[in-house]
Amino acid sequence: MNSRLLFLLIGVIAAWVIALNTGRELAFSLAYLLSGIVVLSYFWAWNSVRGVTARRRTKSRRSQVGQYVEEQFEVTNRSFWPKLWLEIDDFSTLPWHSAGRVVSAVRRNGTQRWLVKTLCMQRGRFRLGPVTLRSGDPLGIFRRERPLSGTGYVIVYPPTVELTSFEPSVSELSGGEARHRRTYQVTSSVAGVREYVAGDGFNRIHWPTTARLNQLMVKEFELDPTADVWIYLDLCSSAAAALSWTPPPPESPLFSGRLRTPRSLELPPDTTEYGVTIAASLARYFILRNRAVGMNSRGRTREFVQSDRGERQLHKFFEALAVVEAAGDLPFADLVATDGIRLNRNDTLLAITSDADPGWVAALQMLQRRGVNSVAILLDATTFGSQRNYDRVQGELMASGISLYRICRGDDLGAALAAPLHVDSAR
Repeated sequence: MNSRLLFLLIGVIAAWVIALNTGRELAFSLAYLLSGIVVLSYFWAWNSVRGVTARRRTKSRRSQVGQYVEEQFEVTNRSFWPKLWLEIDDFSTLPWHSAGRVVSAVRRNGTQRWLVKTLCMQRGRFRLGPVTLRSGDPLGIFRRERPLSGTGYVIVYPPTVELTSFEPSVSELSGGEARHRRTYQVTSSVAGVREYVAGDGFNRIHWPTTARLNQLMVKEFELDPTADVWIYLDLCSSAAAALSWTPPPPESPLFSGRLRTPRSLELPPDTTEYGVTIAASLARYFILRNRAVGMNSRGRTREFVQSDRGERQLHKFFEALAVVEAAGDLPFADLVATDGIRLNRNDTLLAITSDADPGWVAALQMLQRRGVNSVAILLDATTFGSQRNYDRVQGELMASGISLYRICRGDDLGAALAAPLHVDSAR
């Protein structure tokens, strides 16, 4: 009970006591007035949230760090009485998503709309909603609220950097053996024909067979005989390192005219965030060059993406990397040793880790003997507040002829991944 209501109730009781004891007309008028205010205010507050509906429309359920999430809100008054004011309180988990506001003077059958644009500063899967509707009487004596069910989710992809080159380049990656594995991608290897089913593209129809059998027949394809690229991301909690960091508030977008380009975003000083960004950038780099790319990592859960190519594969990568956390207990050396045996000859493994234990280097050396090409991307945890010595790891990588990239906090990832660290520059 708020102080206004308590004070008013005390006044009503006192007015009726005085009126009944004195019998004066002025006392009865005051008692009737105060009682009428209480009853009218309660009825007004009770009716203030009735007949009101709220809807939210999200332009896209997917976004990326550095891009905007756009939501349109719509509040409609379907009751007979106009609404003096309505407060919409939003409980979304998307950082810096200020969707709640106060709208005033919503007339009968009237609608008010507004647009909310939030700059995504953090990858992940976030809830949009629920919404609570609040209102009350003009004197602020009674307040009513009504929760509105209905929530949605938006997934924010990790950021990527533009890679102009990466060694070994695509042209230097060796081909593999012919794979008798069906794929939805259109390749130069036709495996056969089958009956048409709903959803097949008309460009896959094999017209000579269709004319001969008098029914629609489509072509099936196999993967091209080229080696796959596998990205192994270390998500072991003991290998991760991070500094304390508070993200700056995003810039407010211009709501009139064209949306301006968000400012360049600084990566958090966290080896996991750097590793995720590098993995997403490399996946994009190879998929845009029509290479089959897969991913393997073990954090809180196993995130495994079967190797494939095409834009759909890139979205699979981004969705998997958007939610990964460095919360695993499996050392990176065990991940490479146990899961790496499934790789085929001439495949390429890109190992992304900040682990100073040379055990994972030995695992890469064993894969090399089986014909699996290896590239090591070492995140220097000493620049992220951790005390580690990478001399032995770097020495064994160089001695084994494994290409090495050493990434430090604050590096330009596009430039750092343009050329590996050579033996002469490592000394």
